[in-house]
Amino acid sequence: MGMDRDISQDLLEQVNQALNQGTALRIQGGNSKAMLGRAVAGEVIDTRGHCGILSHDPTELVLTARAGTPLREIEAVLHEAGQMLPCEPPHLGAGATLGGMVAAGLSGPRRPWAGAVRDQVLGTRLISGHGKLLRLGGEVMKNVAGYDVSRLMAGSFGCLGLLTEVSLKVLPRPRETLSLRLVMDRRQALAKLAEWGQQPLPISAACHDGDTLYLRLEGGAGSVQSARQRLGGEVLDSRFWSDLREQRLAFFNGPAPLWRLSLPATTGELDLPGRQLVDWGGAQRWLKSDAPAQSIHARAATLGGHATGYGAGDASCAPLPATLLRYHRALKQQLDPQGVFNPGRLYPDL
Repeated sequence: MGMDRDISQDLLEQVNQALNQGTALRIQGGNSKAMLGRAVAGEVIDTRGHCGILSHDPTELVLTARAGTPLREIEAVLHEAGQMLPCEPPHLGAGATLGGMVAAGLSGPRRPWAGAVRDQVLGTRLISGHGKLLRLGGEVMKNVAGYDVSRLMAGSFGCLGLLTEVSLKVLPRPRETLSLRLVMDRRQALAKLAEWGQQPLPISAACHDGDTLYLRLEGGAGSVQSARQRLGGEVLDSRFWSDLREQRLAFFNGPAPLWRLSLPATTGELDLPGRQLVDWGGAQRWLKSDAPAQSIHARAATLGGHATGYGAGDASCAPLPATLLRYHRALKQQLDPQGVFNPGRLYPDL
């Protein structure tokens, strides 16, 4: 077991001081997702001292830990118990923390089959912009507006409050895992994935790099073996999936900016300049492209999705539609009326 420290009072004090002085705070754990969103001017409030797994009952499939706990420590404890975080969150750096995992809301290759980070959040504790320590959720507790506020923390990039504690659903690790490599072009692969998606195949990851389709099968030994016989192809080292998740594949190298496109799974060929990697069976596409940010955002929107630039600073997120912006503003007003937390990280005036 790793360190166990409760510094919630110190964090609360730092927040109240910022509120009194009218200054901004930049929430930071391992800082492994620094390339996402806009730069924040503010005093750093470091969550890493607030760490430790508070409870893990393998039979209940729930784990609760402080936000500064290293993600690798949580994964090691779960692994020991034959369990896992179903959403396979990317670390993108050695020091990734639980709070950062929830705030960034990023999920790995298993996402369409096992759900996203937000689907696994059962409850949180956070320090609000009123300088109060709040407990949200448990199983599910909706606030007055009918939002499940706990889950809204996923992907909020610290703009709504400072997470201090998270309870997560965990799952048993699959009994059998097998990865396959099949040679086919992108058009074929997308057609095949659409077809297989309608069938009871134990696929838990699918990626295409331009000329090869990579598949992961997970489940009981019988179903994995029969799917393998049906699909053919050659066996692949399963490390491929962690290399994909952590952006270690050769595709991610090189100078062109990296874009993540979240698109309807049925989207066909993507007519954008640059190199492409199809992930999540087509629902997530990675793009290395020098095309102007505006044209990438516009193309994603036309297809019914959205694009996020990694390291693109102010161009990373497209402007929000008016209705959505209204909801964001209302939420920010409710939870962080003085705008003390990560101002501008997601959108310029939030």
